[in-house]
Amino acid sequence: MNIKGSTNIVGLIGHPVEHSFSPPMHNAAFKQLNLDYAYVAFDVEPQNLKSAIEGAESLGIRGLNVTIPHKIDVMEYLDDIDEVAGLIGAVNTIDFKDMKGYNTDGIGAVRAIEEVTSIKDKNVVVAGAGGASRAISFYIAKYGAKSLTILNRNVEKAQKLAEDVLNSDLISDVKADSISEITSYLNHGDILINTTPVGMHPNINDKPIASAGNMHDDLVVFDAVYNPNETVLLKEAIKANAKPVYGIKMLLYQGAESFKIWTGREAPVDVMEEALRKTIDLK
Repeated sequence: MNIKGSTNIVGLIGHPVEHSFSPPMHNAAFKQLNLDYAYVAFDVEPQNLKSAIEGAESLGIRGLNVTIPHKIDVMEYLDDIDEVAGLIGAVNTIDFKDMKGYNTDGIGAVRAIEEVTSIKDKNVVVAGAGGASRAISFYIAKYGAKSLTILNRNVEKAQKLAEDVLNSDLISDVKADSISEITSYLNHGDILINTTPVGMHPNINDKPIASAGNMHDDLVVFDAVYNPNETVLLKEAIKANAKPVYGIKMLLYQGAESFKIWTGREAPVDVMEEALRKTIDLK
């Protein structure tokens, strides 16, 4: 990478950030398109968030990705929030040219799933009711799902999210229930999305949220966990002859959306994916 006086800086703020896969992915894309950009990670502690945003703006940084724990708090330091990011209540991408916040997590998941099947008119079951579930649920609604069922151990949390999605008027059929009831929903489900950390490295032998016996072969199973690549849930999906969608694709497509917001260019997804796979294999 050739950094010059004219190089545009973009990056990531979070705490911690040293294990981020984003720098190699974005820098490979900039190199491929011969763009004078560089992507770096900044470790920002919560009490320094406001000064970090003000400093980034003063320094002429072009854009930032935002990760845990700043996705919600960062919103108060921006001038404008994209409509869906506002509904989600969290931002993971900032464009400094208009101090605007976006959330590309949900679109990342949607693009990953839509490689395999359309979301329109499908019955979608989402496991988990945290930040990732929230981002994905609003986009699932926006993309025309027929029904959305949110399952969580803490049912109240699922009900609150279901209510928020219903109130967005993007979808009219939203339910919430306990994750222990997952089997009955999968019988009529078209797409299962796991946003829980079950099966995430190092707990790769966790009991999956659903087993092959609960799945039918038309089911599309997406796991937001990307390390390991083939999670316990996706192993079950393959066993059931269902269609697996890998978490690395969500990471890839949310990155591609951020890239487009900052540069106005379509991201070279294949190059980004290759860089991602290499980085994850090294871990």
